[in-house]
Amino acid sequence: MLAKLKDVSTVAAQKALAVAKEKAQQARSNMPVKGAKSDQHIVALDIGTEYVKALIGKVQPDGGIEIVGMGRQHQALTDMQAGAIADIAGVVENCDKALNKAEQEAGVSVRQAIIGIAGELVKGTTTTVRVSRKDSAKQLDIQEMEKIIRLVQDRAEVRARQELTWELGGKEVPVRLVNSALVSLEIDGYPVTNPIGFQGKDVVVQLYTAFAPMIHIGALEKTASELDLDLIAVAAEPFAVSRAVIGDIPNQSLSAVLMDVGGGTTDIAVVNDGGVQGTKMFGIGGRAFTRAVERDLGVDFDQAEALKVGLSSSRVPTQKRPDIEKALEKTADVWISGIELALAEFDKLDHLPHRLFLCGGGSSLDMLMSRLEEASWYKSLPFTRKPSVHHIRPEQVVGIKDVTGKVNDHTFITAMGLLRVGLDTLQLDGSQGGSIREKLDRMLSI
Repeated sequence: MLAKLKDVSTVAAQKALAVAKEKAQQARSNMPVKGAKSDQHIVALDIGTEYVKALIGKVQPDGGIEIVGMGRQHQALTDMQAGAIADIAGVVENCDKALNKAEQEAGVSVRQAIIGIAGELVKGTTTTVRVSRKDSAKQLDIQEMEKIIRLVQDRAEVRARQELTWELGGKEVPVRLVNSALVSLEIDGYPVTNPIGFQGKDVVVQLYTAFAPMIHIGALEKTASELDLDLIAVAAEPFAVSRAVIGDIPNQSLSAVLMDVGGGTTDIAVVNDGGVQGTKMFGIGGRAFTRAVERDLGVDFDQAEALKVGLSSSRVPTQKRPDIEKALEKTADVWISGIELALAEFDKLDHLPHRLFLCGGGSSLDMLMSRLEEASWYKSLPFTRKPSVHHIRPEQVVGIKDVTGKVNDHTFITAMGLLRVGLDTLQLDGSQGGSIREKLDRMLSI
């Protein structure tokens, strides 16, 4: 990955970036604007291994979002590596094409953008910190809570750095906080939703944080810059999926395992009682299955992809099906093992939620759904009963309505979740007063 990004700094790549930027500017200069103010719209860019998806959302007075434009563009094999950008110039060109399609449909030129980040080196965990207060009779105020939250974030950053250093064989990598969310608060063992005004000795804070290597974030920031976009937030994609499902429902008590199976990675988020307990990612996605068919059947990548996708229809000859399925089954075994290992790391939970919700293009492979439903993989994990397995449907995403008619299946859920994170960011940035909960949320926003 580092070598790939270093190549981008060559003269040839710089010229490619300049050409991509010029194309973006030319396309936008011809864009008709139908009277809607740019600050009423945001665009979510889901830069996936296989496709770039762009969704333009119009912010509604009731706090929701209407999707008014959608664009999608296929990526080349060399553009992404394990969910992270490997060729900035190529990705910029693909994002520009997807964005122009969405803007043409929406009839607006959008500047404010939210971009997702994924990959095995994105670390999302829930950190618990117990703080003993010197004066238990003193009422908690916003300033004290801010200090406690900063303490939790600092400890989580140290933990993320240590994990990355270990995974990279001792090499230290700069990281940055991309998402932070309050999971739970207790004062002297008593759960509270608003700590301000309470007295007590021990304050226990559970905070979800996601950190990403600066080299990955820098590539996304460069991409946004070349597209002339104002990047309002970068979001860990499994966190975005959880925000899509949780939404703003008061007293939301959703418990579920959310899986985003993309082209390069599988991203997992565990949500318990409405709080994100943590996120895990591993480097097996749809392309790994295509590569297995390519290798075992001796065909090129495009043919292998067509054979893999064709299994769900009558386009593949009956005599070829056993060989294709055999090739896929070996990779499916490894994929299931990756899920087991990832979920086993949530050892602080008494039990895992029994509802599994999947999204992403990789989860379109029927074999994966069947394996999760039929195999006994879950028996070694703390499930209280056999998990139920479902795709996340766009209509399940809270507070987001599609008026294009094109955002119609589970492959768009991550992009919809990014719109939700973008809306969260806009609402917090524009809310200087507000409730205590809003002030806490502003502390956690990046």
